[in-house]
Amino acid sequence: PAATLRRLLTRAADKKLPLLLPCAYDGLSARAITRAGFDGAFMSGFGVAAVNGLPDTGLLGFAEMVGAARVVCGATRLPIICDVDTGYGNAINIKRTVRGFADAGAAGIMIEDQVAPKRCGHTRGKTVVDRADAVLRVRAACDARDELGAKGPLVMARTDARAVAGLTEAVERCLAFVDAGADITFLEAPQSADEMRAYCEAVPGPKMANMLENGVTPILPPGELGAMGFSIAAYPLTLLSAQIRAYERALGAIKQGKAPSAQDAMQFADVQAAVGFPEYYAQEARYAINMRYNAADDD
Repeated sequence: PAATLRRLLTRAADKKLPLLLPCAYDGLSARAITRAGFDGAFMSGFGVAAVNGLPDTGLLGFAEMVGAARVVCGATRLPIICDVDTGYGNAINIKRTVRGFADAGAAGIMIEDQVAPKRCGHTRGKTVVDRADAVLRVRAACDARDELGAKGPLVMARTDARAVAGLTEAVERCLAFVDAGADITFLEAPQSADEMRAYCEAVPGPKMANMLENGVTPILPPGELGAMGFSIAAYPLTLLSAQIRAYERALGAIKQGKAPSAQDAMQFADVQAAVGFPEYYAQEARYAINMRYNAADDD
């Protein structure tokens, strides 16, 4: 998975068009992204928390997140970058985290510099560790990557310092992350196109833009992001917010004694296709055994 992701990032840089990564949070969303023809996906911590009925405030731990990664990666052959929050402990824990997500099938992991328990980067109340601690986290993740050899996932290093310490500190952290060995950097929540451009001009290597609808960062088209220097554009809540809206419409119709509209309810055959029945039936036919038995055949 990591080698595929590296090739996709190289292609994105050559074409100046970012790799588009819708965010998955369970097997169904991973299948939907695959069926839609995307080249990869990002496993969103916000989304995983949400489908567990929780806010993205650090309430899920390592075991729950790596379990979710196993489900998401197992539902698709696409390379998946997985959110590992703050790494779930000290440097030794972080190395274990990287190994765990590699075993789950992750092509990349994203580690951040928030104080634990962390929270969504576009919500209030977040704080960050000092720069030295942030770099230590990234170095531990990169060491684990290198120790895993070809199986090692790419390391994306994220900073949330823009909101609490300003753009200059956030850029300086990204530069330090590159020096520590990060494959990709992610400056969370720049507040204008000018800030996004300044980040890209200052920091070498692959960079990710977070296209969160109604967040603090402008939503820009892929061509403009690529021209700035972004190699990845992630869409963290697009599928989740669409799903919640569809839930609300369908539940509202049921509550009123009505059938959900054709826009909100798929044909049953389409539902079966979305969850994998056609592939199952094909495998079932391939391995079918003729179970008919005639006692006369024994004579």
